[in-house]
Amino acid sequence: MKKYLIVALALLAIACSQDKEPKVMARAVPERADDFVFENNLIAGRFYGKALEGNPTSPGIDIWVKLPGALVANDWYKNAVEGGDASYYHKDHGGKDCYKVAVSLGGGASVPYVGESLCYPATNYRSSEVLKESADELSFVLHYPEWQAGELKVSLDKKVTVYADSYFCKVEDSYNFDADSLTIAAGIFRHNEAETIEAEAFGEDYYAIWEKASDQSVEPEDGMIGVAVIMPGADCVTLVDGGRHGACLKKIARGETVEYWFGSCWSKGEIIGASVWFDLAANL
Repeated sequence: MKKYLIVALALLAIACSQDKEPKVMARAVPERADDFVFENNLIAGRFYGKALEGNPTSPGIDIWVKLPGALVANDWYKNAVEGGDASYYHKDHGGKDCYKVAVSLGGGASVPYVGESLCYPATNYRSSEVLKESADELSFVLHYPEWQAGELKVSLDKKVTVYADSYFCKVEDSYNFDADSLTIAAGIFRHNEAETIEAEAFGEDYYAIWEKASDQSVEPEDGMIGVAVIMPGADCVTLVDGGRHGACLKKIARGETVEYWFGSCWSKGEIIGASVWFDLAANL
């Protein structure tokens, strides 16, 4: 009797999980320039795909600010495509895209760091896979083809895990290269300091920033954005690229995976000040 009860409870748990309203989402978006979008009930963002190469070719994470609650990315894409309004994302619909990436690490990407230079991929991500998907957790992999990093040729399989109710996503980057070691930089783009940066914080394993919206070309934004990258076991945390990025650096051996976290927030949501955001980054 006890055995049947355990089985019944397990089946009930599965059924409840299947009926649960999802708090996470991620997918390739071929209808909109090969974006790959990810989202939970607190944050959203995207990676650039093949159709956007040259405009820009960048591994940088593009942050979309949003109010806590519902998933919104699919509706934003649908309304932009069906309405023919390319600037739809830059207008406030309970959130928007007001973060400028250009050719940078954006809100928490990583690249090889060779000779004190960030070595960006020659392409955007070219293929993707969703590995695991439930109502509260989702993971996906983006594949970046081989490119030159100093004297080495490298390629990247980037695994990202999105968790419900969290401002942070976990990254597991698998760099393929033929050498004993390679230094990796995971970091945050520092926009024009005089115009955007209100505060920033460094720790042994994290860099965090609190800044004004960097892209106000369509609709002015009076809120603030918090961005952070956390790398347990980092060799150092410092400014790189002539001060354009704050980054966590780590030397890895061939075959070793780089693990770190990136996150973001919007001052119009639950986190309204730099000190709260920096505390979250320091205590993840």
